[in-house]
Amino acid sequence: MSLQYTYTVADRFIKYVQVDTQSDPQSDSFPSTAKQKDLGKILVEELLEIGLTDAHLDEWGYVYATIPANTDKKVPVICFCSHMDTAPDCTGKNVKPIVHKNYDGKDIVLPDDNTQVITTKAHPYLREKIGDDIITASGTTLLGADNKAGVAIIMDLANYLVQHPEVKHGAIRILFTPDEEIGRGVNHVDMKKLGADFGYTLDGGSLGSFTDETFSADGVTVTFHGVTAHPGYAKDKLVNALKVAGLFLDLLPKDHFSPETTDGRDGFVHPVHVEGIAEKVSVQFIIRDFDTEKLKKHEARLEEFVKQAVGRYPGSSYEFEVKEQYRNMKEVVALHPQMSEYVQKAMEQAQVPFKKESARGGTDGSRLSFMGLPCPDIFTGEMAFHGKHEYVSIQDMQKAVHVLVQLAQVWEQETK
Repeated sequence: MSLQYTYTVADRFIKYVQVDTQSDPQSDSFPSTAKQKDLGKILVEELLEIGLTDAHLDEWGYVYATIPANTDKKVPVICFCSHMDTAPDCTGKNVKPIVHKNYDGKDIVLPDDNTQVITTKAHPYLREKIGDDIITASGTTLLGADNKAGVAIIMDLANYLVQHPEVKHGAIRILFTPDEEIGRGVNHVDMKKLGADFGYTLDGGSLGSFTDETFSADGVTVTFHGVTAHPGYAKDKLVNALKVAGLFLDLLPKDHFSPETTDGRDGFVHPVHVEGIAEKVSVQFIIRDFDTEKLKKHEARLEEFVKQAVGRYPGSSYEFEVKEQYRNMKEVVALHPQMSEYVQKAMEQAQVPFKKESARGGTDGSRLSFMGLPCPDIFTGEMAFHGKHEYVSIQDMQKAVHVLVQLAQVWEQETK
């Protein structure tokens, strides 16, 4: 990259995280929260200022824009995508970003809640960031690096490429999505309008990480039905669905089968929401595994626990509903090995170590891959996401911008 270029990624990021864009899994609207469009409007204004004349926010809360090609070659159209929402797990209201310049490796005590301390013991990656400028929140909110770091990186890429027309590249499509954190991020993407051949999400973690494999995912809702009766006259009549559900949850294994007891390539079954009264209780689960076929096995085992609980309470009954959420992107991305090869080449040119990883989660790219847009994931530097200890290195974000500039050129250079 040009030695004269002044990165804008950190300033953009600090601005974006102060806009509350938390999504809401209990909402039936799309986007699930109207406030996500507040950031979308800001991004459109900035893209227009950069010079991307087609930038716009649609009715569903998606931001689309194009960096026009400046080469005579017929280069595949590449999409860079990030999501604007933050996770429901921790509040994203009134985020106060703090820059810790030239991080010295010591514990970071967050000022608005001194009990919130970010340590290298709990966050080993921080040891690699000594000397970097680290951004955290203030202790009462998440930061929003997931995924506003990705948004800021793509915005800085656009800014750089417009300012440096000597960098040859094909057409680049920009897509910013709402509601990724609640699994709805691409529900209303207009794939025809997007018009891209290949895509990359910017939603990864540590420097140099490249993810071409994610979990496959289902959602399961178990509904327990009891029998109601006046509690004063309930003997031999009342069957309390709350107790059936409680027994069911207690039957789940304590030492495996759950996210808190698995890692690596192990899948899991995870209850995420319980709601109900004595008559009826619903328990929502997420089911995850890298091997799509294993989802059915996990679900069958889960249903056996359901049957055991219902069997202990005569008169109770249940419903077991499975919904597909997303699938392992590797099933699609593996058909296009050049996507990984070009990223590796771009990282080498940017002097960033290339690390291929599997994600114990999913991204918009998981679903986009099965919608016709192969879409692996590139690092942003976002770490400890979904909680108050979230942080990001400014230098990691800048290096991600550099990698994208190189990647745009590699696609152009490799096109014959």
